[in-house]
Amino acid sequence: MGRLESAGWLLYQSAFAAVLPLAAPLLAARRGFSHYRTTLRGRLAQALPAPAAAPGALWIHAVSVGEVGVAATLGRLLPPGLPLCVTTVTPTGQAQARRLFPPPAAVGYLPFDLAFAVRRFFDAIAPRLLLLCEGDYWPLVLREARRRRLPVVVVNGRMSDRAFARQKHLGKLNRLFYGAVDFFAMQTAEDRERLLALGVEPAKVAVGGNLKFDARPPAPKPELEAAIENLAAGRPILVAGSTLEGEEEALLAALGELGREKLLLVLAPRHPERWDAVEKLVAGRGFALLRRSRLDLGPGAAAPAGKAPEVLLLDSLGELAAVYRLGAAAFVGGTLVPKGGHNPIEPAHFGVPVLVGPSMFNFREIGERFARAQAWRRLDHARQLAPALAELLADPAAAAALGGRARALLEENRGAAARTLELIQPFLTEAFGKEASSMPSAMPPPSRPGPQRGAQA
Repeated sequence: MGRLESAGWLLYQSAFAAVLPLAAPLLAARRGFSHYRTTLRGRLAQALPAPAAAPGALWIHAVSVGEVGVAATLGRLLPPGLPLCVTTVTPTGQAQARRLFPPPAAVGYLPFDLAFAVRRFFDAIAPRLLLLCEGDYWPLVLREARRRRLPVVVVNGRMSDRAFARQKHLGKLNRLFYGAVDFFAMQTAEDRERLLALGVEPAKVAVGGNLKFDARPPAPKPELEAAIENLAAGRPILVAGSTLEGEEEALLAALGELGREKLLLVLAPRHPERWDAVEKLVAGRGFALLRRSRLDLGPGAAAPAGKAPEVLLLDSLGELAAVYRLGAAAFVGGTLVPKGGHNPIEPAHFGVPVLVGPSMFNFREIGERFARAQAWRRLDHARQLAPALAELLADPAAAAALGGRARALLEENRGAAARTLELIQPFLTEAFGKEASSMPSAMPPPSRPGPQRGAQA
């Protein structure tokens, strides 16, 4: 390694180390920072993935909830008994990983990009292969992988408009992110072309498709579903998932416009640290609210006394995907504000008509397919929310047809998991030998979507 390169790495580590303590007071003052305080020991490699992984694991890194779902979709095709270590960055991703990858898989946090933390993690896990779900390239992690001759493969890779615009100006610095990656299985041909434009060798990049289309429907939650339907008392249910600040106000305005007594709004904010703030917002607008954590799920549970709730705040993790099946319609959050959207596939599993706003740049390819198939209603602004809902509720046949097109779209686009596995099979075989040479399913087969509530007037 040349002196200039060594100096560059030293500067990078020094800057990263300096930013953490300087940023701590600002982060501590921000709403919701306490939610991340529990991650610090793991991110400093003081708390390692548990239960302890046997040295020589397949390391799968998935930033948050969506990427963990991708990891689980591919994981179902891996052979049973293959040692796994799954890392995340966010607490919600950690909770999802622990649900989808039970022991003996080890689950923990990705260490900060600091030499002592990264090396301690590598020493403890001694991985044989690293799979990065969709990306999340940390220079020091990748450098340590190269130093230890650890193969690195990206699965379900994507290159967003913003990332491409930013990185095409970096020139040779892109090698810090991509130079240590041995192979990229990208979602689309456009993603592949963008990597090539950044200087990645063509032989290292292929198109595997989007693994999100192969995700299995969530298992039913009969007690929860029965309790929510009991709460609705015949009213149609609007499930608003992964909402962000600014969207709850729009949903409450639409509910008021439609007639607050005519619908039950199931509201699931994207970030758990916002649950209390959203409760105050809803109550401040005069809506009757019940938190999911206070919902009685016992046998023969009765609806709460007093005024029927108009909003159910889903203050829980891991339940939204199953609750979508109850919707007469579903709104996917992160789309009425310029945040790039969230996954519309979860409600589409159940044939529920999907509404989204204009911002879907994080799911560009999925959005284009939904648009071509006329499999959702895309709104230009929040003022269209109430009229669009009114149309769906007034015409159940049209709503059912819209949801049916979405479900058909999922069936037509399955197969990415098998293609991706075929692409990365040489790396699995080289890392694990005969253990990875045959690929029976390591997880239960997908459950079939259950019946969902149709749109009701």
